[in-house]
Amino acid sequence: MQKLGMGQAINQALREEMRRDPNVFIAGEGVGVSIHLNPMFPTHGLLEEFGPKRVKDTPVSEAAIAGLAVGAAEAGLRPVVEIMFNPFFTLASDMIVNHAAKLRYLSGGKSTFPLVVRMKSGAGIGAGCQHSHNLEAWVAHCPGLKVVMPATAADAKGLLKSAIRDDNPVIFIEHMGLYFAPMPVPEGEYLTPIGKAEVKRPGTDVTVVTWSGMLGVAMAAAEKLAQEGVEVEIVDLRTLVPLDKEAILASVAKTGRLVVLHEATRTGGFGGEVAAVVMEEGFNLLKAPLRRVTGPDIPVPASPPLERFYIPGDDQLIAAIKEIL
Repeated sequence: MQKLGMGQAINQALREEMRRDPNVFIAGEGVGVSIHLNPMFPTHGLLEEFGPKRVKDTPVSEAAIAGLAVGAAEAGLRPVVEIMFNPFFTLASDMIVNHAAKLRYLSGGKSTFPLVVRMKSGAGIGAGCQHSHNLEAWVAHCPGLKVVMPATAADAKGLLKSAIRDDNPVIFIEHMGLYFAPMPVPEGEYLTPIGKAEVKRPGTDVTVVTWSGMLGVAMAAAEKLAQEGVEVEIVDLRTLVPLDKEAILASVAKTGRLVVLHEATRTGGFGGEVAAVVMEEGFNLLKAPLRRVTGPDIPVPASPPLERFYIPGDDQLIAAIKEIL
């Protein structure tokens, strides 16, 4: 099986979908050029294969990029646009939240709205708070948007292909730190369904629900705890909206304990939504109070030691698990 970074897997998905459907095009700041000439990045080489009509290097205006996507989707195309970093979503949010998310609803479902907004996210690259802020909870709060956050290169490829074929707007959030970690990716055509979580590691003693870059932290903690006889089940959500409640509740029914792990700040984070689902629909399944392990409620620091303090680690997760065993 081939081994690819997440950026390379996304590149394969874009390339395959652009070859399959001439209505698919990409646009964004510097896509296919400048820093994106790095072969580990998602749009590397696409300009050479598909030309400037389908690979649009745009001006530095997230609002304009999002507006381009909304208009193109309304006209019947399938745009895949890139917002370079997750915090820049705030600049594009009027077009995404007030138009992309609502126009299909306002048409009574008669019009489709097939667009994908790709965004890089995640701390760990020393880019500071204006580039590393994780805003998935903001996006998930907006009805009408699907929200995808893959943790592996294989899932990223299959989920992006599904997102491009979806008739609804999909926000696709990529952890930039995963661009450079080679992972196994199946060869050829496959789709990964949106809205389906996956158990990445089976266990019997405690459930850890996580997504995106925190999957690696969860796997490291589970490996250490296994040496002490504690079996951790890891549920990778893969998609925040629609949320796979059944997978969460089935795992909690099996283990009786839950820890939610995410990199974003704690207050208002999506972990609170997962916790609420279990409290409302699975309270009787719990043998102990649930726990959240998250980033602290501070802007992401640029200083490497302070950034390491910000990012949740396996030691914090292990401590939280031991509190409820």
